[in-house]
Amino acid sequence: MKIERFEDLIDWTRHTHGRLSTCLSRAAGKHEQLRAQWLLTYLADHEKALARTIGRMEQHAKPHVLRTCIYDYLIREPILFSGPSAKAYDSMSVDDISREVFDIHNQVIELYRSLARRAEIEGARVLADDLLKLEEHETMRLATQVGRINEI
Repeated sequence: MKIERFEDLIDWTRHTHGRLSTCLSRAAGKHEQLRAQWLLTYLADHEKALARTIGRMEQHAKPHVLRTCIYDYLIREPILFSGPSAKAYDSMSVDDISREVFDIHNQVIELYRSLARRAEIEGARVLADDLLKLEEHETMRLATQVGRINEI
């Protein structure tokens, strides 16, 4: 997907979280370990809810901000991972699943952090910062919940 405007980036982010949710959900039904099934199910639900939240943010954003060109601000293609569908979550350990999902979230955070620093238009900077805060908050919440699963 070519990302040229904020709305493209938000669509891409929403799609990435939605696709990750689908992959994690499918893997939950196939994994042999109960703890991993719980983790995969929780993560899938969380990613699905996050995708919906990102969609709502897009609906409430100002149209002129969504149309702001950002391709000059992106140094690289978004997200370096090979894609959630390429991962065999159903055969990963709980730690590997956690590590992979946090890697995806951290890459999204870095992308928004970079964009928030480079955006020249105030509305674009605010939107990038809001998306960054959302991703950071949700990643911290995930870390807390994953820690609880590891305590079991």
